[in-house]
Amino acid sequence: MPNPYVITGVGIAILIALIIIFVPWGEVPNIDPYMPENLFTIESPVFPESGTIPAKYTCDVTPTISPPLTIRNAPGEARSLALIVVDPDISEETKRARGIEVFDHWVLFNISPETKEIEEGQSAGTHGKNGKGTNEYLGPCPPPEYAPKEHRYFFTLYALDTMLNLKEGATKDEVLAAMEGHELGSATLIGRYERLSR
Repeated sequence: MPNPYVITGVGIAILIALIIIFVPWGEVPNIDPYMPENLFTIESPVFPESGTIPAKYTCDVTPTISPPLTIRNAPGEARSLALIVVDPDISEETKRARGIEVFDHWVLFNISPETKEIEEGQSAGTHGKNGKGTNEYLGPCPPPEYAPKEHRYFFTLYALDTMLNLKEGATKDEVLAAMEGHELGSATLIGRYERLSR
């Protein structure tokens, strides 16, 4: 009577041989076949989604510079893009003192829809006012004396069907009001940061 273990071993060997013969090497299956290839996104080569923003792009390093950003698949009908970066994790003390719900770190509008990258330390389009009233990028700077010590920073990119009739120095609220009814889509990248220990 044939040994069943030998039969099983031969069967496994044949199966492995068939896989080697018929499955092409180097092909990686799409692990998420439902993810559209033309998804409108904003990414950064220096930190992943919900990852830590390097200190180089924060107030812990002087001078502070903006991180590089990559834009993919802006809608074809877009006439302009707008970028707004906010911190929603400010303390209750800050909210009461300033009368705000989020702190504005960067406001850009009338960015060309052909833009694929915003390079490190560079901007695009027209600058609006940040939370300190200046027309520039402000790096993450969560006060260590308040909780939470780690804050989230939302980089939200909007695709618009028009150019905005605004001048340099427009506030975030003015940009959002001018955008109303003109949004074709949006994409968000979240970064995190906690102040370096001193």
